[in-house]
Amino acid sequence: MNKPDPHAQEHQESGDVVVEVTGCPKEDARAVFDVLRRSFLSDRPADDTPEEESTVRPTVWTATVDVSQIHEGAVPARLSGPVTVEAQGGYWAVDRLRRRLADTFTVRVVGTASGDQEQEVRLRLESHDAA
Repeated sequence: MNKPDPHAQEHQESGDVVVEVTGCPKEDARAVFDVLRRSFLSDRPADDTPEEESTVRPTVWTATVDVSQIHEGAVPARLSGPVTVEAQGGYWAVDRLRRRLADTFTVRVVGTASGDQEQEVRLRLESHDAA
């Protein structure tokens, strides 16, 4: 008798997560996107460097990552200060992204909004030694 695959739901849902990084210097945004790009398939190429778009309003950097497959182990990275990350996608996909970020950074969930199929989570990232 075949047992049901406990991960079957994961494979039926989209692994895409939309990630927004804000409230930080462009170097910190780059560090977060580098970790995500090395861990997952990303729409941000390796040579894509975040740039400041406005000196008046905060800049929001966005990427879409597919968390269906993990590429590498944890990658060391440092942040100059706290970074706010918004992640939106399916429940398992957002959780997988959060767990992967926690391999490199100290991650606190500071807000959530849940829907029927998706959730949006606001995370606060800091360097491990800053917590």
